[in-house]
Amino acid sequence: MMELLTSPEAWAALLTLTVLEIVLGIDNVIFLSVIVSRIPPHQAKRARQIGLALALIFRILLLSILVWLIGLTTPVFTVKEFAFSWRDVILIGGGLFLIAKATHEIHGEVEARETEEHGASKSGTFFWIIVQIIIIDMVFSLDSIITAIGMAQDLEIMIAAVIIACIVMYVSSGPVARFVAEHPTTKMLALAFLVLIGVALVADGFHFHIPRAYIYFAIAFSAAVEMFNVLARRNRNKATR
Repeated sequence: MMELLTSPEAWAALLTLTVLEIVLGIDNVIFLSVIVSRIPPHQAKRARQIGLALALIFRILLLSILVWLIGLTTPVFTVKEFAFSWRDVILIGGGLFLIAKATHEIHGEVEARETEEHGASKSGTFFWIIVQIIIIDMVFSLDSIITAIGMAQDLEIMIAAVIIACIVMYVSSGPVARFVAEHPTTKMLALAFLVLIGVALVADGFHFHIPRAYIYFAIAFSAAVEMFNVLARRNRNKATR
């Protein structure tokens, strides 16, 4: 441990891996912000806390069983010319879930669906949201931890980077969720991001890698345009008062 604390290489690896983990966590923050927007604020805060705590637990558990995790990339069955591993199956399943969930939410927004589904209890809604958060946490954790394995050699560095990234995600999730709740058009944009991320996960599962830089650039560019729209609407509202 003392060797790691005094090693410049270890600190450089920690910094690099932490930045990567934070970038990979953007997907999780967007999903959390959208998924908790349909429940009351006090429940939304608790759902975010539970979701991010689960994200941290999943990542540390997966890091603790590295040998098994690395084995997930071993092909387990073949369909025509495609050889699929358990990692591929999880990525495809998670990507399809994201696409289906985002499409369902977009349909609800377009059809002006009520915030709370008829006949569903608040406790049932909260439970279902937690289940969805768990499913997506598992998918994002897998992607994040495989990145950690490829970037660092020491388990201590990986765990430290994951903990720091989860803290940053927790701090940023609240403001992001409030912003989405206060500006309805940004929710539609966030849902479109989820469809894009889901497509990228499915493509990864079929061994067709879409560079994440392209996706994050598209997200950043669209978010910047939406920010200008929000500022323009705010200034027009001030001018009409």
